[in-house]
Amino acid sequence: MTAPLRLGVNIDHVATIRNARGGDHPDPVRAAEIIAHVGGDGITAHLREDRRHIRDADIERIMAATSLPLNLEMAATEEMLAIALRHRPHAACIVPEKREERTTEGGLDAAGLHNQLAPMVTRLREANIRVSLFIEPDTRQIDAAIQLKAPVVEFHTGKYAHLLLDGDREGAEAELRRIADAAALAAKNGIESHAGHGLTFDNVQPIAAIPQIAELNIGHYLIGEAIFIGLEESVRKMRMLMDMAR
Repeated sequence: MTAPLRLGVNIDHVATIRNARGGDHPDPVRAAEIIAHVGGDGITAHLREDRRHIRDADIERIMAATSLPLNLEMAATEEMLAIALRHRPHAACIVPEKREERTTEGGLDAAGLHNQLAPMVTRLREANIRVSLFIEPDTRQIDAAIQLKAPVVEFHTGKYAHLLLDGDREGAEAELRRIADAAALAAKNGIESHAGHGLTFDNVQPIAAIPQIAELNIGHYLIGEAIFIGLEESVRKMRMLMDMAR
């Protein structure tokens, strides 16, 4: 029997809306509480260099608000490492970050950045923070994760999502196979696989059906749908679709 699939909900864009107007509303902590109430398995938040959504003060408040584990997305910088070591979230997912990008545009080059990442991964692991690398579903990147002793990788599903949006079903199916093969290779080497980016009600099930994937992290789409159907219903519907795929 395939193991249950966890749902981590990224609440960055609740904070994006708050920051657009200033003040404290809507509060990402309230979103975290709702997600816990409706059966989410974790909270994901990306503390960017420019603080465009989640702020430093939000981290401690989110961790105190629920018993759900916090997955802190972070760039591979000394500033972010120090923040992670100070707050000690359940997990830290190291992601690529460019100041000018609207959202994360691709996976981390873990192979090319090995020497920069190695001491960070070691220090996070020593602090009992679960380390994840946000990478493309690529053999070279998985090999790098093995060398870095990262216990988790999160596969970037943005290409798969965009191919479907463009109507390229053949290309999307090829990318789906690439993700499935990468998850199988990671599992063979003792690495837990997660996935995320661009996932929606319409495209999540093929990804959720990959048996080696243990967790999906989904944010922008769920927060966007919450405008129309409410956050509780948005999370519940995604949870239902994921469970149906298993």
